[in-house]
Amino acid sequence: MIEIQSVSLYREGQRVLDGIDLVLPRGGLTALVGPNGAGKSTLLSLAARLLPLQQGSVTIDGLPVGSTPGKTLARKLAILRQDIGQPPRVTVREMVGFGRFPHGGGRMTAEDKAMVKEALARFELEDLANRSLDRLSGGQRQRVMVAMTYAQGTDYILLDEPLNNLDMYHARQLMLELRRLVDEAGRTIVVVLHDINHASASADRIIAMKNGRIAADGTPDVIMRTDVLQGIYDFPVAVVEAGGMRFALHYTQRPDATGASGPT
Repeated sequence: MIEIQSVSLYREGQRVLDGIDLVLPRGGLTALVGPNGAGKSTLLSLAARLLPLQQGSVTIDGLPVGSTPGKTLARKLAILRQDIGQPPRVTVREMVGFGRFPHGGGRMTAEDKAMVKEALARFELEDLANRSLDRLSGGQRQRVMVAMTYAQGTDYILLDEPLNNLDMYHARQLMLELRRLVDEAGRTIVVVLHDINHASASADRIIAMKNGRIAADGTPDVIMRTDVLQGIYDFPVAVVEAGGMRFALHYTQRPDATGASGPT
């Protein structure tokens, strides 16, 4: 369980996060959504100790993030940051293998190699395994980084905008795979998403942030309503129901558009 208590953060006198309180139980896929600058990525970075806590506390299975040894934390939690930087000149297989570093310190065991092989297969990277990272497209590199995060073998996985640069097919495949990791492997996944419809289709819980605070929190059925989405994004968002799921028609210019039958 991830417990976030009274977490606030200020930068240059400006409030970034304001008194965040959240409990994320083991298991399930939680999507963090909201406008740009809402504090989603910052909250994820604090939970993974990429940023130091200023106020409040974060614990993972009772371990305080601020004081737990790095090696111990790295076996509990893996994070994919939004900015992965310039690609190093290593192969895809080697990059995915870096996810095993907390376990063997760089000395690959048979178990490590098996995990790398599984990660390459899960994220459809086998044909690219021996290609240098600097020869890949942005979307291909993004899939490699997600695979590396998965290969770390942690109970908790935090992903900051993993759909960046992915085409429709690979974005769909990634979300399906994250869903399988939750349902079949019992992983706990927290993912920052800009596409509210991916959150609606795949997440158990959607937490919406706005201006450094929690603006809404609930299941997709609770969040995917016109009044709730308007409170988050500041414009009327028509919502339709199709295939037993709710989707936002945020591209329409007509606030009263419904398109398909269902609640708005």
